[in-house]
Amino acid sequence: MLLRRLYYLFKPCLPWRLRIAVRRLAARRRRAASAAVWPIHEAAAQPPRGWRGWPEGKKFAFIVTHDVEGPSGLAKCARLAELEQSLGFRSSFNLIPEGPYTVPPELRSHLTDRGFEVGVHDLRHDGGLYASRAAFRANARRINRYVGDWGAAGFRSGFMLHELDWIHDLDIEYDASTFDTDPFEPQPDAVATIFPFWVPASDPASPRRGYVEMPYTLPQDSTLFLILRETAPAIWIRKLNWIARHEGMALINIHPDYLQFPGEPATARTFPVDHYVKLLEHVRDRHAGEYWNPLPRTLARAVAAVQPLHRPAPRKKVGLVTYSFYESDSRVFRYGEALAERGDEVEVLALRRSPEQPEEEVINGCRVIRLQARMVDEKSPARYLLRLLLFFCRASWRIARSHARRPYDVLHINNVPDFLAFAGWLPKCGGTRIILDIHDIVPELFASKFGAAPGSATIRMLKMMEHASAAFSTHVILANDLWREVYTRRSAPPEKVSVLLNYVERRIFFPRPRLRRDDRKIVIFPGSLQLHQGLDIAIRAFPRVVAAFPTAELHLHGEGPAKPELTALAAELGLGGHVRFFDSCPTPEIAAIMAEADLGVVPKRADSFGNEAFSTKIWELMSLGIPVVASSTKIDRYYFNDSIVRFFESGNPEALAAAIVEILGNPEFSRQMTARASEHAAHNSWETRKADYLGLIDRLCPSL
Repeated sequence: MLLRRLYYLFKPCLPWRLRIAVRRLAARRRRAASAAVWPIHEAAAQPPRGWRGWPEGKKFAFIVTHDVEGPSGLAKCARLAELEQSLGFRSSFNLIPEGPYTVPPELRSHLTDRGFEVGVHDLRHDGGLYASRAAFRANARRINRYVGDWGAAGFRSGFMLHELDWIHDLDIEYDASTFDTDPFEPQPDAVATIFPFWVPASDPASPRRGYVEMPYTLPQDSTLFLILRETAPAIWIRKLNWIARHEGMALINIHPDYLQFPGEPATARTFPVDHYVKLLEHVRDRHAGEYWNPLPRTLARAVAAVQPLHRPAPRKKVGLVTYSFYESDSRVFRYGEALAERGDEVEVLALRRSPEQPEEEVINGCRVIRLQARMVDEKSPARYLLRLLLFFCRASWRIARSHARRPYDVLHINNVPDFLAFAGWLPKCGGTRIILDIHDIVPELFASKFGAAPGSATIRMLKMMEHASAAFSTHVILANDLWREVYTRRSAPPEKVSVLLNYVERRIFFPRPRLRRDDRKIVIFPGSLQLHQGLDIAIRAFPRVVAAFPTAELHLHGEGPAKPELTALAAELGLGGHVRFFDSCPTPEIAAIMAEADLGVVPKRADSFGNEAFSTKIWELMSLGIPVVASSTKIDRYYFNDSIVRFFESGNPEALAAAIVEILGNPEFSRQMTARASEHAAHNSWETRKADYLGLIDRLCPSL
């Protein structure tokens, strides 16, 4: 933070092009690292304590402010006010008292006479306002003179620097120097709320009771269009719609200096005013009757009458338990990351892939504890059960020990097996909520994996265990809608069950430039090497693919009990270097590998399990812009259609080969299908559905 403040302090000494190049380079890295909390930070939707909603029954507030940084911006103020007035909006113009321009009294009168507001923007806008406490007190006396002379009610510091306790020195009704989330600011400590809140005076004897803090909640125009070089207001509109759903305050800061009005030349320092106009038109038309557009001083007075206090949601302690490798189990990994990002304490109990892995480490804010090693080579039910029981015992002991130190609020247990839910027996006795997450529906999985008859004693026992585990749990999550029908019929009431698909994380699975420069045709399958995945069908199809495309290769990334048989089958068919096997790797790495493929294949068998087991690989490939050939199973037909997936008859190697050859040999058809598929995946991403999971956690364990 110190380096960033120094940068802004010495900013005037640096050439503009150098400054902007440095900021763009830093922003590129920061944007990727902050994708989970910018532009939307889910935790910011929590209203402050004592919040009573908006006046007049409005759903959300829309507040417009302007920081005028230089003479060019000052010259555009009247024109900008006229534009906003024509669209039915009013705003506040924050002017620098002792900065690079002189504020004409006529301009202030022109704005206020037309129903706009004037606020004070820093003192000199030189980055030195908060150099020391003594300096701030001295500057505050000068700022207060301008507040009085201008009849101002609000203040905003330069570069969004802030010390909320110091601002009590100012004779203001509100401050607007913070933000709900913005990693690109020099002082990026966000207040994490999309609501205005009261900041009471720390000294009860102070003549000033406090002030209202109004964070900006829509990203800054300069960040979007000058630094990140966005070409449309899509991020503004998406964030505003999210704020409206959560009934918060959409506050935007537009700099007149950066606006390019019609007739003005385009420059690297400006963006088209049309981007801003589209946002205003979206608010006016899409949210007609829902929004309240007061001046900031009007909103501040309404909030001051209530004095809601901002109190960040208390941290929950959440335990994630999974009989899998956490770093490559994308479903569980997303849960942990989402919880940690909003500030919850997360412990993960998982498996250890190799002796080189540490038994404990912190991954993206989650404390990962690896309880035992696992080789994915189970060929008999007895060996499989023995390993599960050992993990169950270790997990039970570790949960009890950790719960004694600080109780869990929620334990999120991921099957397989179902009975792993009972590892939380001790916390359950104390009121901890237990979520059982059904990744795979066990009786059907067992029958497919080990060839058990549907009516056998083993399957009946597994169904009994499924029912008991559901009864023990507070809530059950199922991985698809087809399983919900089966599960609620035999094991749990519908009100206890919700469906959460294995959505794709778009910040990991996104289209990227191809790095590979060769003439190979790579067909890829990333996932577990199990019988129901139908990978033997893909291998049997591949001689026909190679006949059409001699450079074709089938790449299988993953581990599983079927790997030896698949390796032997590839050798038997003489496929040599055309079928290649690769170890599993963490999700971000496999995403980059998948992006280099020409085609993804999901050849599941349409038996009792594979027919209803949803494959997230299809959405992952779609999100990467890779065309998909998939088996025509009941579950995939439920969620996808022929316009976005090339289906083939399940279990038919000839049909699979024909589908692969068709896609590889028809680039235009592939391109059109991929474009439609990418749009479909964007609407079904983890980013759009993460709030459903966090909302479930909060409903099961509401904050006090």
